[in-house]
Amino acid sequence: MFTGIIETLGRVQRIEERPEGRRFWMTAPDAPDFVKSLGIGDSVAHCGCCLTVVEVAGGSYAVEAVPETLRLTTLGEWREGDPVNLERSLALGERLGGHLVQGHVDAAGEVTAVLDEGEGRRVAFRVPEGLRRFVAHKGSLAVDGASLTVAALTTDGCEIAYIPHTLAVTTAGRYTPGRRVNLEVDLLARYMARLLEETGMPGKHS
Repeated sequence: MFTGIIETLGRVQRIEERPEGRRFWMTAPDAPDFVKSLGIGDSVAHCGCCLTVVEVAGGSYAVEAVPETLRLTTLGEWREGDPVNLERSLALGERLGGHLVQGHVDAAGEVTAVLDEGEGRRVAFRVPEGLRRFVAHKGSLAVDGASLTVAALTTDGCEIAYIPHTLAVTTAGRYTPGRRVNLEVDLLARYMARLLEETGMPGKHS
């Protein structure tokens, strides 16, 4: 479980093709203690996708993604040198600064527009049709693993208003139209929708 509060911007150091998928070697240039804190078996969210640490060597660590993960998320598009949002799993007793994020990417969305707003930026995303019912105005949405508040709903997705800090410390500062992003809808919204389906309460088909 994660909070959606990005700890550091990591980088893809090396990619190894394997019969069972792909191994990514990761570094955290701006946070060397991040890698030092990791052990084999630890869970780390990479742009919102929970991956297990399988090896630690020096100042880098390795994780692996199976073909399904590469197909359903943006990980299959990663190249050596790409920046990646990183967050270690939540420990009991820690402050929950964002919202509950599982690290299970629901689907890839797409940036459709980027507009400067003062020192911040408003970004529009296309959300796959099957996920739009889980996205609410002022609700929570994880985009590339970052916990964000939905500023507005659109016909094909939503808009999010980014503050300068988030733009500086996450991959959001590099977003341009056409870029694909990992999306995970709010866990509570998912369970509420499931409850409505089971009970037949009004709103089932909204």
